[in-house]
This record gives sequence, structure tokens and C-alpha cells, in this order.
Amino acid sequence: MSAAKYYFSSESVTEGHPDKLCDQISDGILDACLTSDPYSRVACETFVTMGLLIIGGEITTRGFIHVHDISRKIIDEIGYNHPKYGFDFHTCAILNAIHSQSPDISQGVDVGGAGDQGIMFGYACNETKELMPLALTLAQKLSMRLTEVRKKNILKYLGPDGKTQVTVEYDGDKPVRVDSVVLASQHTESILDRSGKRITEKARQEIIRQVAGPILKGWVDKNTKYYVNQTGKFVVGGPQSDTGMTGRKIIVDTYGGSVAHGGGAFSGKDPTKVDRSAAYMCRYIAKNIVAAGLAEKCLVQLAYVIGHAEPLSVMIKTEGTSVISEEILVKLVRKNFQLTPKGIIESLKLRRPIYRMTAAYGHFGRPEPEFLWEKTDKAQDLKKQASRL
Repeated sequence: MSAAKYYFSSESVTEGHPDKLCDQISDGILDACLTSDPYSRVACETFVTMGLLIIGGEITTRGFIHVHDISRKIIDEIGYNHPKYGFDFHTCAILNAIHSQSPDISQGVDVGGAGDQGIMFGYACNETKELMPLALTLAQKLSMRLTEVRKKNILKYLGPDGKTQVTVEYDGDKPVRVDSVVLASQHTESILDRSGKRITEKARQEIIRQVAGPILKGWVDKNTKYYVNQTGKFVVGGPQSDTGMTGRKIIVDTYGGSVAHGGGAFSGKDPTKVDRSAAYMCRYIAKNIVAAGLAEKCLVQLAYVIGHAEPLSVMIKTEGTSVISEEILVKLVRKNFQLTPKGIIESLKLRRPIYRMTAAYGHFGRPEPEFLWEKTDKAQDLKKQASRL
């Protein structure tokens, strides 16, 4: 029987997307807190709409942070620095509605317990060198490239807001080609045709060549379909056209819909919140298992309850690709990885101000040296221990 053909799609967004703008501000505030006080407790959320930014949540820190200055600096760095983009760091209003963390939560966290209940997932597979699903990896790189060609003035007419989507064709479990590509980017009116309703074909081809060309080579063929600003134009974008909020791009942040997602978002949360730190540990575990050759695919789930240190459960699923039983994999994980909130924070060094860089283009599958959950330093030990069983 021949392997089944199917298609799978994942999307990404640029750092100028309203939701990602909010994620970066929330994480920028978190970084500022951790810089002045590594034991800061932060749960910060941001909302943006036309001309207005609202920042709320709970922060307990011994340091002092300039919320307005941090926010305006990030908005400027993203590229909303001119009225032509409909949102401007110079003139937007900012409302600060931050207060301190509840003492009822603090008393459970202070003794090393989890900052909340919840379920977290991590995943790895051998589709790419990053050990990530191919469709998401390509979509993220396309979004990065959209931003790169804008900031380097390669395509001077692009604005900060943008989205990408990639559909990959599979033959059984093997990705064989990219079937379709979606590129949507905010732009100035300079590339509209005479009707004023569509971008010119010249601009469309230029975007495909400059953005998709360097990223997708080897995966596209003559039948690959491209959809560029498919409504015709995308002049009005960013917070002028759509509200944004922290934590609304959780599938973009993780595995592109390939596997389950846990109960919470990441950005704006300090590492005592297992929504974030345990999800990083799950990825660290899954990646090391795949890197060790113990499975081709690995999904890890951890579950916690507020105020309690040890996870309530550890689950591993490999879709029949593991060389040893999943039960034994769980035992190896418990032996080799620290799974308490304190242990996770210490082993991954999560009290550092590293979080704003996670807030756009995905938390996983990236080579930044600060992302210790991407290391495969446990792979050899896991392989050796498994061989002795």
C-alpha cells in the first residue's frame, strides 16, 4: 500500500503585527524587571488599538522600571515611527494599569511551588535541522525575511505589519515540496496600480523574489502557488487596522499547530509561571530525545498544580517512532531533567533578561545562544543510558 499524500499548513507573523507588538512590550517590561531584580514576579499584558496602548497586570519587583519609555522604545525599534503607518511611537497614548502580585499566589511560589496549575507541551521531530515542523520553520523564516528586506531598505515600500503562511505536501510522513505560499505585508501607496486597488504585478513578483526566493529554494517547484496581498492592497495595517493583545499568537509561538498546545501563553510571564518555563523544559526534553535518535517524533506533556513543586504527571508520545518504550523514556526523563519550577529555572537559567527576543518569530527552533532549551547537551547521556537498558 502506498503512503498517503496530505497537506499541512502553518502561519507566522512579523514583529510589527499588533499581537506581536504587544508580546514584545510585555516581554520588554519583563526583561527590565529581571535586569534590576532577577526575582521579580511579573504577569504583564498589553493591549493596542489605534493611537492607544494599555499595559496591565501584576508586577512585584525591588527595581524601578519606566513603562512608558520601554514601550515607546520598542514601538520605535519595530518600525512604527512615522504617521504614514497609522501608529507612531511619538504620539500614541499609553495607559499604565499595573499592580502587585496577589499575596495568595506569592505564598505558594515563595516555597518553590508552581505559580499556577496547568498543562504544558513540548515537541521535536526530525523534519528539519532545527528539529521543528517544516511548515512552521519556513513560515517563521519568511516573516523574518519580510522584516529584513524592510529594515535594510531592500523593499523600501514595506511597512511593519505582515503575515506569512506555508502549505507543505507530505508523502506519508516525509515532506516533499511546498505547495503554496502566502505573503501579506503592509505597504505604502507607491506600489498600487492605476486603479488604486491592487499592487502592481511588478511589486508582486519583486516581493516573491526577494522574500520567498532565498528562503524556499529547494522546496518550491513550477506548481507552487503564491498569494501576495491577496485582497489587492494592504496600506492600512498595524494597530490602525486591528487591535493587538499579548498572548494571541500561541500557535505561531510554538509548533504551528502540528501538536497540542498547553493552557496558557508565554509573553509577559516570569519563569515562576510554569505556563512558560515548563513549556521550555518540555521542548528541551523532546529535542534531546530526538537528537539522541531515540525517536523521530516526540511530544512531551507536563502538568502542575499551584503551590506544588513536582509535576503531577509526565507523558511522552512518539507516534510509534521510538526505539524504546515510552514508559522507559519517561523514566529517563525523570532521571536526567529537573522538573520542579526551581529546577527548571536553574537548569535553563531563566532569570536572565532574554525574553523580548523570544516574543517574535517563535520561542523554539532558533539558534540564539540564550535559548538554552534548544541545546542538545543531554542527547549523548540519554543515548548511552538507553543502550544499557
